[in-house]
Amino acid sequence: MTDSPTVLPTTRWPVITIGGVLVATATYLLAVRTGAGQAIENAALRGADQVPERDVSQASGALDQITVYSLALAVLAVAVIAVLRRRFDLLVAAVGVIVAGQVVVQTLKRYVLPRPELVELTGQYAQNSLPSGHTTIAMTVLFATIIVVPYRWRGLALVVTLAWAVGIGQYTLTAKWHRLSDTIAADAISLALACLASWWLVARGGVRRYTGRPKVIAVIVTVLATLSAVASLATGAVLWGAPLGEEGIAGATTDDEWNIYLGATAFASAGSVIASLIFLAAWHRWETTPAAAG
Repeated sequence: MTDSPTVLPTTRWPVITIGGVLVATATYLLAVRTGAGQAIENAALRGADQVPERDVSQASGALDQITVYSLALAVLAVAVIAVLRRRFDLLVAAVGVIVAGQVVVQTLKRYVLPRPELVELTGQYAQNSLPSGHTTIAMTVLFATIIVVPYRWRGLALVVTLAWAVGIGQYTLTAKWHRLSDTIAADAISLALACLASWWLVARGGVRRYTGRPKVIAVIVTVLATLSAVASLATGAVLWGAPLGEEGIAGATTDDEWNIYLGATAFASAGSVIASLIFLAAWHRWETTPAAAG
């Protein structure tokens, strides 16, 4: 993604948007529309039954803090930053990402995406929960913050939002509010919406090349996030490799289900981090202009 100082990055945004849509679609088809996908995620839910009650309470408490009121405060915060920067287009883009995220995922979850009964189901396992609304809130708030803050504050914005957003995705699995596929689909949809908003800003001429020195905090956070994503993917692969490679999901024991749950949390963490890194890479060395475009 190399651009000259005078050429705006107009191609990357639609490409990433399409990629996000494809990932969300593939996640739904593989995890929800196949018996194997449903069986694996049901095993992860049974594995979550072994989580200590203290950890479950901590996860539920963190998720309970995400309410209509806390969401409104997040929207207000990014709106205030945009107003202070005198950028109405930033306000529209950042707030639009958060609001559109909930409109899209709630519509998909409630009215569009069915969950067929491909394996034997009981209780909450039968409920459709894709995409995750909580994960979408966390990720769209992260992306909106990156969009609205000046380049020099991007590293600090990552410090504040990245660990929280990744943690929310993991907590949804620990509290058994969502499945792994729910978080992956939410990551992909959030990324697609954020790229659409970025594309709109570029089209308005509200983006320019950043020519200053690299910001140390942003570099450090990016490097640590990359290492974290690699470690999480490797951990998830190891944890899933043994129970799924020997006797398959049909022969999974209680210990296997615990490992499948742990692997799912590792993959959930990796998904959120990778989505964040892709968005950061798209914005690398680009910043929003200090004055309103047009």
